[in-house]
Amino acid sequence: MSDDLPPELRLRLRLYLPGGLMLGPGKADLLEGIAETGSIAAAGRRMGMSYKRAWSLVEEMNAAFTAPLVASARGGAGGGGAHLTAEGQSVLTRYRALIAATLQAGADDIAAITALLRPKA
Repeated sequence: MSDDLPPELRLRLRLYLPGGLMLGPGKADLLEGIAETGSIAAAGRRMGMSYKRAWSLVEEMNAAFTAPLVASARGGAGGGGAHLTAEGQSVLTRYRALIAATLQAGADDIAAITALLRPKA
């Protein structure tokens, strides 16, 4: 997300969208985890989140957008799984692009603020 920053410096951006949906780093990381693992449960575990909480966040996002962000299939003989829909990938890509643009636009201000910090002992 913020690869250009030192590891101890982070930017966390949360969008408060119409209808009460909040989209921030947690949901973006969950979407990314689903895309990488093919599983809502595995993505949630990777974040230290319960299966129930991960599912709840996915349901919240799916209900808020005009099309679901995550498609899932129940387990069984063929196995289950989940993946991002085209809309889900678009939301994730645009959120990450917004973070990158914010970091780029604020680079001078971030540098000026960090220059005022006391040196670490």
